[in-house]
Amino acid sequence: MSKVVDYLKTREFVINLAIATGTVIVVVLIAFFSLGYYTRHGSGVPVPNLEGMQVNKAIALLEQQGFHNPQIDSVYVLDKAAGTVILQDPDAGTNVKENRTIYLTIVKNQAPDVSLPDLTQDTYRTAVANISNFGLKVGDTTYKPDIARDRVLEVRFAGQVLKPGSKIPKGSTIDLVLGDGAGASEVEIPEVINLELDEAKFAIKNSGLIIGNITYQGTITDTTKVTVIAQSPMKSDTTGKVSIGTHINLTVTQKN
Repeated sequence: MSKVVDYLKTREFVINLAIATGTVIVVVLIAFFSLGYYTRHGSGVPVPNLEGMQVNKAIALLEQQGFHNPQIDSVYVLDKAAGTVILQDPDAGTNVKENRTIYLTIVKNQAPDVSLPDLTQDTYRTAVANISNFGLKVGDTTYKPDIARDRVLEVRFAGQVLKPGSKIPKGSTIDLVLGDGAGASEVEIPEVINLELDEAKFAIKNSGLIIGNITYQGTITDTTKVTVIAQSPMKSDTTGKVSIGTHINLTVTQKN
């Protein structure tokens, strides 16, 4: 042990230690500067800001700055013009080497189809939320008689009634037919022409309507045996219901 300690104190050991230490330092410095030169550490070209550009202009700008053959992916984005760059990697301003691959995400031209959700029986507010969640828009709203106010009765696209599950392009505008809440106060107009007066009165009262004016036409010899030949209002292609309590006027004539 004493020989080792004595050797560590000799001039020869000190010289060898200095040489070994210097060698290590030189090797480390050579490796550091060589790596920096090889990778061009601290140098590079800033990536331009491409978001919001049309893809052809973005590619031309990349070419000018030494970036070739960018990788392009596409997604559909509602209310964004087709071909617009919406994402880039690396981010704008990042220093990278020339010929570094730049990744772009652009808006695709054709919208994917989505399945129409079942909106029937939904309220208008609920339907609007569901429509938005499926990437669709609400267009016109119309009303028709129904007991429930603002309940969705029909969904239409391009004038056609759609069933739940129908495929339509994402971003499409659909129209809604809603209940007007007046259904409970409206009834079908009964057709009483050719009925005897008593039968007609029964049908009218049973529908929640009121007997109006009765006009007798021709010679009447027996008022218990007359037939209805006209009524007002009467059921037609445009009028099928009236409010409860509406008066129905009748014209009758003697039954043969």
